[in-house]
Amino acid sequence: MSANDRPRVAILMGSDSDLPVMSEAAKVLGDLGVPYEVEVTSAHRSPKRTVRIVEEAVARGVRVFVVGAGGAAHLAGVVAAHTTRPVLGVPLAATDLQGLDALLATVQMPAGIAVGTLAIGKAGAANAAWLAASILALEDEPLAGLLEERRRAMADGVERKSAAAHEQLAAMLKARS
Repeated sequence: MSANDRPRVAILMGSDSDLPVMSEAAKVLGDLGVPYEVEVTSAHRSPKRTVRIVEEAVARGVRVFVVGAGGAAHLAGVVAAHTTRPVLGVPLAATDLQGLDALLATVQMPAGIAVGTLAIGKAGAANAAWLAASILALEDEPLAGLLEERRRAMADGVERKSAAAHEQLAAMLKARS
């Protein structure tokens, strides 16, 4: 990201141990050319820092928050309580409950303090970034075009895999006869 690229997405996580999962969001945003920033902050251990990060991010022009947390997973809710910008929550598997606790904590928000909740883990982090990019694309024609291009490429990949599967099946059946 150059000095002129103000972050449009803030990726927040409750612990540095969440980085391997949340890096999936950074990878997607980076591949799409969407400027982002990353911070570790805790709803419980550093609540004032969390509020300051959210307020400063909004002042810098951050449009969407992607927030990952495990266990009690209150970080996304705290972020949503301090901004009207979209907050996308990524539940993380940090306890013996394998992310179910985080999923329930993230999805069960009171009416009016919305957190869009994605899947547990790496797929959720990646999809949070795709969703953040889709939100930004509402006002960014080049990004919208890039997202459409990526979707076409995904569809083309499925077509190629299907053709290859047909060929493999024919070869397997021929070998049996």
